[in-house]
Amino acid sequence: MKFLVALSLFVFSWMPMNAANPIPWQTKVQQELPLLGHRNWIIVVDSAYPLQTSPGIETVETGTDQLTVVRDVLRSIAQSRHVRPVVFMDAELPFVTEQQAAGVTKYRSEIKAALGSLPVHSVLHEQLIQQMNQTSNSFHILILKTTLTIPYTSVFLRLDCKYWSDAAEQELRQEMKNRPSTSSDPDAQ
Repeated sequence: MKFLVALSLFVFSWMPMNAANPIPWQTKVQQELPLLGHRNWIIVVDSAYPLQTSPGIETVETGTDQLTVVRDVLRSIAQSRHVRPVVFMDAELPFVTEQQAAGVTKYRSEIKAALGSLPVHSVLHEQLIQQMNQTSNSFHILILKTTLTIPYTSVFLRLDCKYWSDAAEQELRQEMKNRPSTSSDPDAQ
């Protein structure tokens, strides 16, 4: 009985300390990235991005500027052996003026440099949020909230398989359509 009381006290005393000392966002990315695969998302957002309550969405406050977080996440993904990023950004961003949001011009230039040669798909912000709500019912989404205070600057990274390309998938599907399998071993034919 004394053991159970001691164990309970330990657990209850540990819980608030753990909540008060959250895992740093970099550690969180390093811990989760090996678990994430195609159809998972990592999103780097500005300060006003809403806290979503869908079951598969996890939000982490970074306390860091957005460009630093984007660069670090992209570097981590590049070093992974299994995933690559597909980049989506808000279609509204090119239309935000400097008068509406001071610093937006500099931000657009810096995010373009940070993304390098990665193609960027522009989608309306509300559609991206709706897609996150739908996707999170089956797949995990990690949201990294930053200190940026410029609207429509979220960087949505849909993870895709690094070792299997879209072209390879299309080729496989075409082959399956053209040649129905008569065996469970395709190399046996």
